[in-house]
Amino acid sequence: MSGTDDLVTYEMRGDVALLGLNRPEKRNAISDRFVEAIHDAVTRASSEAKAGVIHGHGTHFCAGLDLSEHSEKPLFEAVKGSRRWHAVFDAIERGTIPFVSAISGAAVGGGFELAAATAIRVAETNAFFALPEGQRGIFVGGGGSVRIARLIGPARMGDMMLTGRVLDAVTMEAWGGVSYVVETGEAVDRAVELADRMAGNAEFTNYAILNALPRIADMSSEDGLFTESMVASLATMTPEAKQRLKDFLEKRAAKVEAPGG
Repeated sequence: MSGTDDLVTYEMRGDVALLGLNRPEKRNAISDRFVEAIHDAVTRASSEAKAGVIHGHGTHFCAGLDLSEHSEKPLFEAVKGSRRWHAVFDAIERGTIPFVSAISGAAVGGGFELAAATAIRVAETNAFFALPEGQRGIFVGGGGSVRIARLIGPARMGDMMLTGRVLDAVTMEAWGGVSYVVETGEAVDRAVELADRMAGNAEFTNYAILNALPRIADMSSEDGLFTESMVASLATMTPEAKQRLKDFLEKRAAKVEAPGG
């Protein structure tokens, strides 16, 4: 099945929704229509799935903003367009289900911003990351100054923007912008595996992780600790948590084991 204007394909694998960016002839560059297609697919996934994966059709994840469209926008239209990106990407970052991005090829500019909105980023060894806004005479507008800067730090983000530096997947993992690096052709399968694992979590806990953690990061330590106590108490009161804890205490749930154990 497909999303708006076939710009985003949609597929269910069990409890996981796969959203495929489907503009390969443009390296999946994002236009305003594309943003709305992403919104429609994310909204649908949030109502039908327990986790989601965002990937790119063709050889690239997403080469960023469609500059041919952006260059013709009046000032206020550009502001409104950026704010729309913020709203759509926020529904990915702080929505009701977690998303994983499966990255191959380019994750450039707005493509990196989209990936940064997902909870986990899986990159193939052929993936590369860049923020060429300095060379284009523009500035990030899809939330990168917040999301990417928090992942890799503002100094490293500034380096990328000022110099046009292009990073490979392994370096980006070391910088904190990528969660997992896999061989070429394996990102989608690995992302689905991770999403399926997250889909098995308690629904309220997933929601709290997506929505409480980033807000706590914005708070003072005392406010954050207070909020943590409230969220932790609410989580243990849900019927699902009570059943899961009972299953563990009665040895129907597996213990945490050491890696490789």
